[in-house]
Amino acid sequence: MDKLLIRGGHQLHGEVPVSGAKNAALPELCAALLTPEPVTLTNVPHLQDVQTMLALIRNMGVKAERAEDGTVRIDAGPLNTPEAPYELVKTMRASVLALGPLLARFGEATVSLPGGCAIGSRPVDQHIKGLQAMGAEIVVEHGYMIAKLPRGWTRLKGARITTDMVTVTGTENFLMAAALAEGETVLENAAQEPEIPDLAEMLIKMGARIEGHGTSRIRIHGVPQLHGCTHAVVADRIEAGTFLCAVAATGGEAFLRHGRADHLDAVIDKLRDAGATVTATPDGIRIQSNGRLKAQSFRTTEYPGFPTDMQAQFMALNAISTGTAKVTETIFENRFMHVNELVRLGAKILIDGKVAVVEGVERLSGATVMATDLRASASLVIAGLVAEGETRVDRIYHLDRGYDRMEAKLRGLGADIERVK
Repeated sequence: MDKLLIRGGHQLHGEVPVSGAKNAALPELCAALLTPEPVTLTNVPHLQDVQTMLALIRNMGVKAERAEDGTVRIDAGPLNTPEAPYELVKTMRASVLALGPLLARFGEATVSLPGGCAIGSRPVDQHIKGLQAMGAEIVVEHGYMIAKLPRGWTRLKGARITTDMVTVTGTENFLMAAALAEGETVLENAAQEPEIPDLAEMLIKMGARIEGHGTSRIRIHGVPQLHGCTHAVVADRIEAGTFLCAVAATGGEAFLRHGRADHLDAVIDKLRDAGATVTATPDGIRIQSNGRLKAQSFRTTEYPGFPTDMQAQFMALNAISTGTAKVTETIFENRFMHVNELVRLGAKILIDGKVAVVEGVERLSGATVMATDLRASASLVIAGLVAEGETRVDRIYHLDRGYDRMEAKLRGLGADIERVK
C-alpha cells in the first residue's frame, strides 16, 4: 500500500495547475448515459473515483475511452445493462448518480447503495423521495435500489421536488432525470455548489431546457431526447483551496492556474483575515504568505458558505497559526477523525461535540500518521509540509480518490515529498 514521505520545512514557490473537479466530473460522466450519441468531456482529472466510474459505466456496456490529456469520450449507445453492482461502487458514494439518468432513459435501474468515505451518514432517501415524486416506483432490497416506471409509462413526469435538506448529489440526480421527463420539474432547496451549474450547462449543450441553476430554485422543462456534446469540466475549487492552505501554512508565493476565486469566496476571506495575500486574476489565483498567520474561527455550511470539504485543511493551517480558533462542523457528524492524527504531529486540538478548539503552536514535529478519509489525508499532507523532520502518511488511497497527482504538484512547488510503495 502506497505511503507519502514528507520532509517538512520548505516554503512553496511557483505555479501549479488546478485540475478538473472530481465532484463535477463524476455526475457529468453519468449525464453521458442520458443519450445514445457520443459525449466528449475534457479536463477530466486523473483520480481513482473517475477510474471507478468509468469501470462502472463500461460494465453497463458503455464505450468509454480516456486519453492522457484528460479527454474522455463516452458512447452510451450500446448500453444494455442499466445496473450499478456493489462490487464496483462500494468505495464511492457517487454511484447513486447513475440512478436518475438510467431511470430517465431506460425506464428502469438497479443501483447498489453507495459507499465512500466514513465521515458520516449520507442517506439516499432524498434521492428516492424526489424520483418517486416524478412517478418512479422504487424499492430497496438486498442492498440495492430497484427503480422502474409504472406500467404503461414511457417517461418520468415533471414534479415539484422539495428536499428536507440541501443535497448536492440529490440535486444532480433530479436535474438529470428531469431533463428527459414529461413536463416541468421545479427543484426547491436546490444545492448551489459550482458543480451544479456546470452540470446544468453540460445538459443544456445536450439539448436540455434548464433555468435558475446556481440558485436554490431550478426549473427544468423536459425534452423527449438529448444529443451528444463536448464539455470541459470546471476547475476543482477544493483542490485549489487545499493548495491555498498549503502555501499559507508553509509560506512562500504560488500561482494556481485555472483556479476560480469566485468559487472560493468564504475560504479566501478567511485566508485574508489570517494575514495571507490572495489575488484573483482572469486565469487563476495568486497567494503570498510571510510568517505565521492568525488562527481563524469558522463554521461549515452549504455553498456559498465555508465548505465542509475544506474544514480539515484549514484546521491544519490553524494548528500552526497564532492564537486560538473554534471550528464548527455542521454537515457531517464524523468529520473530525483527522484531529487525533494532527495531535500526533504536535497540534493542540480539543473536540466538544461539533466544535473543535484549535490552539495554534509554533511548530509541529514529524511522525507516522494515518489518513482516515479524503480531505483528512490532505490536512495531514499540509501538516507534514510544515512539521520538523519526516512525516509518513499511510493509507493515501483516500488521497488518490480526490487529488490528481498531488505529490507531483507539490514537488513542482518545492516540497520535499515522495510516494513510497
